[in-house]
Amino acid sequence: MLAEMINSLNSVIRNRFLIAALIGVGVFYTFYTKGVQFRKLGKAFKLTFGDMFKKSDDGISSFQALAVAIAAQVGTGNVAGTATAIVVGGPGAIFWMWISAILGMSTIFAEACLAQKYREVSEDGYVGGPAYYMKNGIENKKLGMRLAKIFSFLIIIALGFFGNMTQSNSIATSVHEAFNGIPLIVVGIAVAIVAALVFIGGIKRIANFAQLVVPIMALIYVVFSIIILVKFRADLGPAFKSIFVAAFTPKAAAGGALGFGIKQALVMGVARGLFSNEAGMGSTPHAHATAQVDHPVEQGYTAIVGVFIDTIVVCTATALIILSTGSNGFGLDGALVTQKAFELGFGAVGKTLLAISLTFFAFTTIIGWYYFGETNIKFLFGKKGLTPYRIIVLFFIIWGSTREIALVWNMSDLFNSLMVIPNVIALVMLHKDVGKMQYNFEKLNDEVPETAQ
Repeated sequence: MLAEMINSLNSVIRNRFLIAALIGVGVFYTFYTKGVQFRKLGKAFKLTFGDMFKKSDDGISSFQALAVAIAAQVGTGNVAGTATAIVVGGPGAIFWMWISAILGMSTIFAEACLAQKYREVSEDGYVGGPAYYMKNGIENKKLGMRLAKIFSFLIIIALGFFGNMTQSNSIATSVHEAFNGIPLIVVGIAVAIVAALVFIGGIKRIANFAQLVVPIMALIYVVFSIIILVKFRADLGPAFKSIFVAAFTPKAAAGGALGFGIKQALVMGVARGLFSNEAGMGSTPHAHATAQVDHPVEQGYTAIVGVFIDTIVVCTATALIILSTGSNGFGLDGALVTQKAFELGFGAVGKTLLAISLTFFAFTTIIGWYYFGETNIKFLFGKKGLTPYRIIVLFFIIWGSTREIALVWNMSDLFNSLMVIPNVIALVMLHKDVGKMQYNFEKLNDEVPETAQ
């Protein structure tokens, strides 16, 4: 009954509203910022990685903030989510995942700028996110506070609780498959213990952890993927072709036997794209708000890089190894599809390699999502809410490791979709703030002030 109810809600909220809202706000900000994700992508990379080894005496550096954001972005959405998108929506889902990411770069630019502008100072440093730009930025204070409280409640449920279930679920199933049937509950408990040790250190420990682990894990995964693609290079061209053909035809490229529809591909691509890069969802602005930068737009540029790495690089690597190896044709689902691709590429050791990669991906996401939820717990309840929150998060990590995968993903999809609503409303209401910040920054740097006022 629970599964049927969630599926019914998702058919309306995720399959209709989510697509319209995310694509709509992405198109709006793409035009409003004159294509900031295209015009400034090169500068964004230069600013981001030029700051990579810079230390901030007062708090979190721009790169550390990006590392926390990418820690949250690069997780099971890249490994299991991309696989699920292909299995359920066909290869064409990857095309729509790319489109949602390209449009989402402008959305996340706006989110990061607003998070910087309307952040507050706490005893632990800067704190911010959608709840703060709703409360401090929207002129109608009553409406702003109401949206802020709704958003805070939803993100705590969506990421801190149900979202982290998907992460522990993917870790447990992958490790169970790779290491001779280690019990799921044992994996879940182990993940919870290690996570608790990081949680208690606050944002600085989380940032230091992310800065160390995220670049290494992403690089290793991409290198593994490239090795597989070299081995299956004869199938790489057909894999690319299937993505574009299936995106615009009512059946899958592989003979049409699976009968994937265009709408199904679009829905799964956008939904899994959201779960992966989180643009428009309102999660990563919590990390970007903590960065020490000279101007909010600088962190907006950095946020663009996060989406590019997450979807255009990591998700694409996953999609291509799945389609090139044909691992989506074995009747598997979720992370097991990607694990099968690694097995086909590396032999028996491939299962272990993917299990290790996925464990790092999903664990860093747990850390990032915990912090996003913590920020909103403090917003709603103050520090007194932290201990109960941590206990509940750890319970969901353990519980999620033993749940049925389809139910876990559908519950996460539902709450992810719900939290988009107040955030999109705020992004539209505060668009002039974004325009002014971008105009002033471009003028300050002697660039053509193309942004609308």
